[in-house]
Amino acid sequence: MPIQFQGRVAIVTGAGGGLGREHALALAARGAKVVVNDLAAADAVVEQIRAAGGQAIASAASVTNFDAVRAMVEQAMAAWGRVDILVNNAGVLRDKSFGKMDLADFSLVMDVHLMGAVHCCKAVWEIMRQQQFGRIVMTTSSSGLYGNFGQANYGAAKMALVGLMQTLAIEGEKAGIRVNSLAPTAHTQMTEGLMPEAVLQAFKPAAVTPGLLYLVSEDAPTRTILCAGAGTFERAYVTMTKGVHLGTGPDAAEQVAQAFEAISDRAHGEIVPSSGAAQTQNELARAARLG
Repeated sequence: MPIQFQGRVAIVTGAGGGLGREHALALAARGAKVVVNDLAAADAVVEQIRAAGGQAIASAASVTNFDAVRAMVEQAMAAWGRVDILVNNAGVLRDKSFGKMDLADFSLVMDVHLMGAVHCCKAVWEIMRQQQFGRIVMTTSSSGLYGNFGQANYGAAKMALVGLMQTLAIEGEKAGIRVNSLAPTAHTQMTEGLMPEAVLQAFKPAAVTPGLLYLVSEDAPTRTILCAGAGTFERAYVTMTKGVHLGTGPDAAEQVAQAFEAISDRAHGEIVPSSGAAQTQNELARAARLG
């Protein structure tokens, strides 16, 4: 069955260009009413959606300002009476090796990516809870999941968004709120000059958007990290090995060093924990058996 969004209201941050623009256009094309949020270029995207017969309104709210974000959500509620989908896409880059990075640039990236998403989630959370329906997507990155030289600030913010997703998905489950993360590889203004032109053409933002559409659909999963780029889709996991019980004796540190290969073994019993309590439960169980 085709994925459709008739009757749904979506907010897409950072939607004036790049990934956010493609997300907003695709949601509108499939029937969603869209709040196009961007500091500068939202009006042009709104005009494009309306010209195609869709419904959209513009918001220039900065996601770093919670009062402005609440006003944006109130704007959506006044226009359409509900908010079903939130795509946290707004972001900035301030790349530099950590030793040379100014702390102001670290804070700015954290504020836009992490606190921007926190502000938006907080502003829609009660609305979605009362509706008993919500779809939220965090835009994470391979730089957060796996690291990337010169992006300590960006990587830290992007991995923090995965942590935010993990807990919000647990807390939102009973209210029908599903929360996921999208890790895109796409050519946008932020990646200009980082890849050869021929490669960049394959990594068009539009190639990522099908993954986004699934993550905010009626049948969306929850607590999923979906990677996407150039038409390829992968899934990333935060996992935990079975581990080795070594006790707490005076030579425990030396035993950790000696057993590190066995501790790291992924072939026998690695799991994707259902919550943070899984680590405690595993440790208690192994200590009870071997203690």
